[in-house]
Amino acid sequence: MYNLIDGKKTASEIKKEIAEEVARRVLAGKKIPHLAAVLVGDNGSSETYVNNKVKDCNEVGFKSTLIRLDKKTSEAELHKKISELNENDDVDGFIVQLPLPDHISESKVIEAIDPSKDADGFHPVNIGRMVTGIPCFLPATPYGIVELLKRYRIETCGKSCVIIGRSNLVGRPLSILLSRKGMDATVTVVHSKTRNIVSYIREADIIVAAIGSPSFVKADMVKVGAVVIDVGTTYVISASSKTGRKLTGDVDFENVAPKCSYITPVPGGVGPMTRVALLKNTLLATGLRDPVS
Repeated sequence: MYNLIDGKKTASEIKKEIAEEVARRVLAGKKIPHLAAVLVGDNGSSETYVNNKVKDCNEVGFKSTLIRLDKKTSEAELHKKISELNENDDVDGFIVQLPLPDHISESKVIEAIDPSKDADGFHPVNIGRMVTGIPCFLPATPYGIVELLKRYRIETCGKSCVIIGRSNLVGRPLSILLSRKGMDATVTVVHSKTRNIVSYIREADIIVAAIGSPSFVKADMVKVGAVVIDVGTTYVISASSKTGRKLTGDVDFENVAPKCSYITPVPGGVGPMTRVALLKNTLLATGLRDPVS
């Protein structure tokens, strides 16, 4: 029987810890953390995500600001808003919700964010610090995944870990975090150009699926006892759903789960941990900005 890695429950526990820290800050007369989010356009998934972030902030006692911009907002206008947030001393951390409209360069937007307020952990300065093992703000989803593994006491030292997908947001940074001292996994990153990709996956002790391909990982790809982390979130047509669609991961959960020792569900697995990682990064940013006594 597999063990379900409950990201929703774990995130709730971490939020309680963060709320306690915020309460201690208030008692000490210190600044309340302030997380801002910029939403460009009306992407439904992004709308849901940022609204959940606002809810998370309320739960832990953070201040939160949601800035909505029209989908026709120019790149220059967005950069102006980012500059305002960079210079606003009351804002400790902020994110620009991705994806952005096609006419706006995501890489230029990420680079425009002050690295010391980079709650998503995407800025090249923070990525570089992560690679070299210097304390920094970690990319939110990889941060959340590592925290899940730690909290469930899943052994990573010496284990074979295969990450499916090489994105700059998940696959690449996660491969670095899992191979660092303290995690000590042996990591292989596979992708669309990998030959005999299934042969790598079948040998893995830990599988992380992050490619956005619904039910890509099948039962015959997974060895008995493997740990499976599903990062995928794709809406597919579903006759059984009231809305006519359902959220599906990259793993064929129903058939894969019985072979696993641990597995994350979708939804309720990695997603809540990504959001709580933003809170942890913002709390760290606030602490770094505290006056030296």
